[in-house]
Amino acid sequence: MAAATAAHGGHLATRLRPSTRRRPPMRLQVTAKVNFITSSPPIFISTNLAHINPHHLKELYVLCNHSSHRFPNVDSVGRVEPIDFVKLCTAVSHSSVVVSAFTKPEFFAPGSSSGEVVSKFNGIGGDWIRKMTPVTPENGRLIGFGRAVSDCGLTASIYDVMVHPALQGRGIGRMIVQRIIRKLTSIGVYDIATLCSDKERLFFGACGFGDDTLKSKTMMYTRTPISPSIEEQAIVAGRKRLIFPPKR
Repeated sequence: MAAATAAHGGHLATRLRPSTRRRPPMRLQVTAKVNFITSSPPIFISTNLAHINPHHLKELYVLCNHSSHRFPNVDSVGRVEPIDFVKLCTAVSHSSVVVSAFTKPEFFAPGSSSGEVVSKFNGIGGDWIRKMTPVTPENGRLIGFGRAVSDCGLTASIYDVMVHPALQGRGIGRMIVQRIIRKLTSIGVYDIATLCSDKERLFFGACGFGDDTLKSKTMMYTRTPISPSIEEQAIVAGRKRLIFPPKR
């Protein structure tokens, strides 16, 4: 026991003895810079039409510079004409699926930039109890939207997917599209299409959309009056004679 203690004690004495070797100078450790720009504030996704305030939705259309018209009027600075409020309400109410995204106003100011949004929801100070309360449509602000029109049996089309510019690139738009697809496939609709621009093709491609296997081409009505052909005129004239035979 004594030998063990002596050996142990000698070991401690050696360890506690001051070293004469020069220690290398301390260097500051450079940590990796965390990119908070790609993070996202707390989001609530809803499929309830009653959760949408139509005035806030029209405001979102304006902020996103989005138009439901395929041939919108554009001013000199590239802004599209504001959407008609009555038509917007009618279109939303007749949509088969409506998805909206909300976040709290304290995490996001509607007119703020991306950096300001990040500082808001990454901060610790302030009313932390209010910040920790889950986001709901009642305490949140509309920052994303998307809808689908369907016959609820065979086909469906997705329209008007948008996210506030200050929160784009954080996966919110993809969440909206995924929720739309989930609602449609839950009722057996799998033939789902979307009409998108070249810029939007990358986004919808990341959401699982691809080229049509039938190589079909979308054609839009241009409101240009088309004169009927001679054959069509003859058919129409023949039908009129059958319906209204000449008097004798």
